[in-house]
Order: sequence, then structure tokens, then C-alpha cells
Amino acid sequence: MKTIIHDLGKEQNEKLLAAADQVICADGRYAPCQGCFKCWTKHPAACEMKDALYQSCRVLGMSDDLTVITENLYGGYSPAVKNLLDRSIGISTPFSTYRGGQMHHTLRYGRRNCLYIIAYGNISEPEKSTLKLMAERNAVNMGFRECRVAFCADAEEAGGLA
Repeated sequence: MKTIIHDLGKEQNEKLLAAADQVICADGRYAPCQGCFKCWTKHPAACEMKDALYQSCRVLGMSDDLTVITENLYGGYSPAVKNLLDRSIGISTPFSTYRGGQMHHTLRYGRRNCLYIIAYGNISEPEKSTLKLMAERNAVNMGFRECRVAFCADAEEAGGLA
């Protein structure tokens, strides 16, 4: 299954659905993660908050390929995309294991194919290297075998790369 997370606006959902099985628009209307860890303990892979992201852990966990389209903010994700990714901590368990010689949380859904980050906006070289490093670390934490990062000048170009 291929999933796309984006901050391009809901009007892009139809276009992006042609390239993916699931599309989640990070429109900034979701509550931030409360840090209660109930998605780990009380209701595995389901958020305690009953909003549109209630099942996002399961959707992201079952995605073989995940594409994230985000505006660059200082070498990181946009606040709306970061908020959505924060709410997906339930894709792992509270238990730890070694992966790649480092300690990481055990994956609830196993290993997956590719994390593809598409960042758009005015991006300096230091911001590019920061975003690449963050994407690589996120890929390891989320259990992806591969990580790719692309940079675009604007949102329209970014939407076309998905």
C-alpha cells in the first residue's frame, strides 16, 4: 500500500489519490499528540483522541511506501506535517531492539519499503543537509529499508513528483 501525507491543501487530494492508495492532508486542524502513550499501551496503534487521525498509526504502519510532501521550515517538516507524524508513534511498540547497531523501538508492523520526502520552498544547502539527515533517521525509526529526499521550488512542482 502507498500512502501520501501532504500539506498542499485538500484540493490536491483527488490528484494525489491517482498516485496512492491513501492520502492524508495535513491541514493543521488536528490536535497535537498529548504524549499519553495510550497508542502504545491501552489501545495499540489507535490514538486516544477520536478525531480524523484516530487510525493514522494503522494506516501508516501498513504502508509499504510513504511519501511526505512538506513545505521546508528551517530544514524540517511544516508544523502540520510534523504534528501528523508525531501522532503516528503507535506504529512502534514501547519495547526496544537493536537495528543497524542502534537501539530503536520494536516495529509493530515490520519492515517497509521506502520513505520518500518531497520538500518545497526556498531551501538553503544547510537546510537540505539537515532535512536529509532527519529523513534518514525517521526512515530507520519507522522501519523503512530506503529513504529518498527531493527538493522543489514550489508546492505545484512538489505535488507533481508524488
